[in-house]
Amino acid sequence: MELILIRHAEPVRVADAGEPADPELSERGLRQAELLVPYLREEGVDALYCSPQQRARQTAAPSAAALGLEPVIRERVAEFDRHSPTYIPIEEMRASRDERFLAMLNDDYSLYGIDMVAFKRDVIDECEAIIAEHPGGRVAVVCHGGVINAYLCHVLGIDKFSFFAPDYTSLNRVAANRKGVRTVLRVNEVGHLRGHDLLVSTV
Repeated sequence: MELILIRHAEPVRVADAGEPADPELSERGLRQAELLVPYLREEGVDALYCSPQQRARQTAAPSAAALGLEPVIRERVAEFDRHSPTYIPIEEMRASRDERFLAMLNDDYSLYGIDMVAFKRDVIDECEAIIAEHPGGRVAVVCHGGVINAYLCHVLGIDKFSFFAPDYTSLNRVAANRKGVRTVLRVNEVGHLRGHDLLVSTV
């Protein structure tokens, strides 16, 4: 089967919300989400899974409606910082040289106070559960950069929590066979955004 991990579209910035930040999509993000529709329609997706966070649900919504699929919410593909009261898009963190961004470049997430080992384990377990539910199928999971990194690091045998910054609405493909072999097919696929002035590099 083929597992397609899709990063959410561009969200707005939320600072000191007083509760877990759960940003909605920006205007650019809404357009990015719409451009996923024809791309996924051609894929022949059998099922659509989604993080419970608003930016992922809004990204999945146009494709779900067009494909006649009900997004299945899975808690364990939420982002590692889902309980933080602040959400700053990573490209803003990079531009301001935010200390959290600089730490992440060294695979250091200690400033978030998160058990990243447990987070990575949950992501792996959830992805494997989804794979097991769809033998021979093609499934899309709309989630987050940290989730995508966690599972791809596992498949590639990289002993880190992250190794790249996925672009908004990028598709990241993994082939999974019944013998337990997992193969990364493509990473950071963003052909649907080219030519629309919507490609925001987060590298």
